[in-house]
Amino acid sequence: MKVVKVANTTQLEDAYSVRVKVFVEEQQVPPEEEIDQFEDIATHFVIYDDGKPIGAGRLRELDGFGKVERICIDNDYRSKGIGKILMEAIEAEGKSVGLHSFKLNAQVQAIEFYRKLGYEVYSEEFLDAGIPHVTMIKKGNDN
Repeated sequence: MKVVKVANTTQLEDAYSVRVKVFVEEQQVPPEEEIDQFEDIATHFVIYDDGKPIGAGRLRELDGFGKVERICIDNDYRSKGIGKILMEAIEAEGKSVGLHSFKLNAQVQAIEFYRKLGYEVYSEEFLDAGIPHVTMIKKGNDN
């Protein structure tokens, strides 16, 4: 497994391919909601298994937080620790640019995954693309 910070069009297309497979095809998120106005300002990540893209996510700065978004792992690779590897790489990148606290909107079914990584629920449940979510935050040592 190798996490790559996207540096070219091919890698970005690989990240989008996993996102479309997971969010649009599997979870029925409308394509126009999946690809949004923040694509160009976010730092994208893709995780590969022997050259095959199997996971993706992105990071952007928002109100002093590292805003973690669009975390997804191909269905065939879930529950194998790959999401944790991806999250650790994204958080490491955030810390390298001075972000020490992180925020994300987690699908309710993924709350426990993020709790194990140190995130706490900070909102009531809400719908995003028709899917129940909560906002979660992981505070850095300086907050």
